[in-house]
Amino acid sequence: MSDPLTPPQPSYPPSHEAQEPGGCCCFQRDLCENLSDGIYFVDTERRITYWNRGAEQLTGFAREEAVGRHCFNNFLMHVNEAGCHLCAGGCPLSATLADGNCREAEVSLRHKRGHRVPVAVRVSPVRDRSGNVIGAVEVFRDISSQKDLERRASELELLAYRDPLTGLSNRRHIELRMQQALQEVEQFGRKAGLLLVDIDSFKLVNDRFGHASGDTVLQAVADTLLHSLRPDDAAGRWGGEEFLCVVMDVTLEGLEAIGERCRTLIAATSVPVEADRVQVTVTVGAALLKKDQPVETVLKRADELLYMGKCQGGNRVIARF
Repeated sequence: MSDPLTPPQPSYPPSHEAQEPGGCCCFQRDLCENLSDGIYFVDTERRITYWNRGAEQLTGFAREEAVGRHCFNNFLMHVNEAGCHLCAGGCPLSATLADGNCREAEVSLRHKRGHRVPVAVRVSPVRDRSGNVIGAVEVFRDISSQKDLERRASELELLAYRDPLTGLSNRRHIELRMQQALQEVEQFGRKAGLLLVDIDSFKLVNDRFGHASGDTVLQAVADTLLHSLRPDDAAGRWGGEEFLCVVMDVTLEGLEAIGERCRTLIAATSVPVEADRVQVTVTVGAALLKKDQPVETVLKRADELLYMGKCQGGNRVIARF
């Protein structure tokens, strides 16, 4: 009877074929046992025939609990980044057994104690000397530290480019988006414009209901503004109760129409404050970016239009070239 802990023998190029198969097998097994990576072999029925110490440490399942089981029994519950259970479909090991191609993936497995472990997986076919696929080997390693670094980098990016109160782009980030938009206007002939949006009489909201309620109103306006724009557009908090939107691929009429949609939807939004509800309106200055004008000039024009709208009573959109 063969040793159930001995992994299947892969085929080697002629120049590397072992003259003593038994000795080669022992060497392979010793090598696998001393790696920190998890390694397991399966046969063509996806039955686990080998499970190394690294697999024991990374999964919590002892060799005796794994060897002889089918990997599709889903005791590891492999899940991809989209949350799909791979044993129910999309399993890289199963695909490698089917076509003989190597595969790599990032998935998470369920540890015996119940928590999830993110792992990088490499799957290779195991062939006999005739080249037939007689199994597969999966090598996996813990990438928790890598995922933690990615998460921290994402958090730092949010701190660097997001307004902490509203979640929109902060002033620095929306300035970058303006410059990018102007470059596309100048280099590729795209049309783009700016919407400068200011909440009408916002000081009265703060004075009557307090700054905490004022913050709630700012968040509601920001959320409505963001969902009033299209996917390629950008919105940022310019300062205080003022917001700036960069709108791509629009004529002046289209820019005005988008500004009007923002104004209408914000006017229809109310925020519960104590036993009352607060409704606010906004005034919008809309101006197109031009090849021969820096963004500062366009911003000044939008600000002048915004001021004009305020002088006319607010709650309106003023658009000019």
